[in-house]
Amino acid sequence: MASGHYVREAPEPPARDADGGEGDAAGAEPACCPLYHRAVELVGRRWTGAILEILIQGGSLRFSQIASAVKDLSDRMLSDRLKELEAWGLVERTVHPGPPIRVEYALTRKGRELAPALAELKRWARAWLDAAVSDTAPRARPGRATSAAPETEATHHV
Repeated sequence: MASGHYVREAPEPPARDADGGEGDAAGAEPACCPLYHRAVELVGRRWTGAILEILIQGGSLRFSQIASAVKDLSDRMLSDRLKELEAWGLVERTVHPGPPIRVEYALTRKGRELAPALAELKRWARAWLDAAVSDTAPRARPGRATSAAPETEATHHV
């Protein structure tokens, strides 16, 4: 270049994996997929995973059946989570005319599609979060009191 200007070439587009997402190209900076992040945040909300698990196991259930299956879950929180799951299209609410009027909740096709992912998460939890695996439990930082023990399946529904 006679003018002394440096022309920078555009970087190569990121490699794509089989799903069309960015692959693990050598030297590529890691990046969190926004859809993955949204899915994890949705399923990872407090009690949501437990509610989904009960609906996967039980099919179409009444509010009281879900509430009794998920211990320590308040009616208000269950109602909020069911409304949220319904808004996302994962759960459908069906009102059966009465008397008495019956309301049932069931997973939609979109919700049922989560079953394999949640089953894998459950498998991982049983392998790695079991109470017998104390060597991987979080440790207290020096000078800090800890009052919370690691959650087990008895305290957190998987």
